[in-house]
Amino acid sequence: MIRSAIVAALFALQAAPQIEVPAPPPIEQARIFATYPHDTAAFTEGLLIDHGQLYESTGREGQSDIRRVDLKTGRVLARAKLSASLFGEGIVAWQRHLFSVTWHGGQGFRWTLPGLKRSGGFRYSGEGWAMTDDGQNLILSDGTPVLRFLDPVTLKVVRRLTVTIGGRPLERLNELEYVRGELLANVWMTRYVVRIDPATGKVKGIIDLTPLIAKIALTDRDSVANGIAYDRDANKLYATGKNWPTLFEIALPGG
Repeated sequence: MIRSAIVAALFALQAAPQIEVPAPPPIEQARIFATYPHDTAAFTEGLLIDHGQLYESTGREGQSDIRRVDLKTGRVLARAKLSASLFGEGIVAWQRHLFSVTWHGGQGFRWTLPGLKRSGGFRYSGEGWAMTDDGQNLILSDGTPVLRFLDPVTLKVVRRLTVTIGGRPLERLNELEYVRGELLANVWMTRYVVRIDPATGKVKGIIDLTPLIAKIALTDRDSVANGIAYDRDANKLYATGKNWPTLFEIALPGG
């Protein structure tokens, strides 16, 4: 049963009788291929793989950091801590640098890869939730239905994309990943990853992470699914959550 008000919106397609109601997007159950250890102290906000290296951003004031992690063991190989006043959020890799955002205050940072040494900063309006890239632009989510596409050099907004499902805006888009021509996004406080057409913003499918959640059996309501990483070289997809003990390799959408 879909209980969250956010996910309920996926199917609350309200239209006049004479208007054709679009079919709801298909839902596929996530299939687990492999499991790896994950730090249960990591309140996961961002996850990515760049040149075979796993990077993770964690949140909460006083605990936020950006780390390079050994995928197979979960061991932290390098770490950059954020100021205790900041709540770390999403990350994206671009040309041997990593960009990160924070929840409040519009403060972003740039870090070297793979060393994670701070090399600059930038500003943006509103909140910062997650980041990814489509090979041309960086993409930022902020909790609203609107994704911002940023020029990777100037970090100025060059395009905005409203994400919709059944013709209605979909809020609380969180961690992002660009996978084989489509955007994947965790929907905060739900077990769902939506598959978004980056040209239209329409949700074209849904991945149900229930099989992963059943494996970890956590009871903390804040320990939600959050974190998607696509290894473009190996063509593998990974997912985890906040304070989860496990990182999962799962089937690619439609695979």
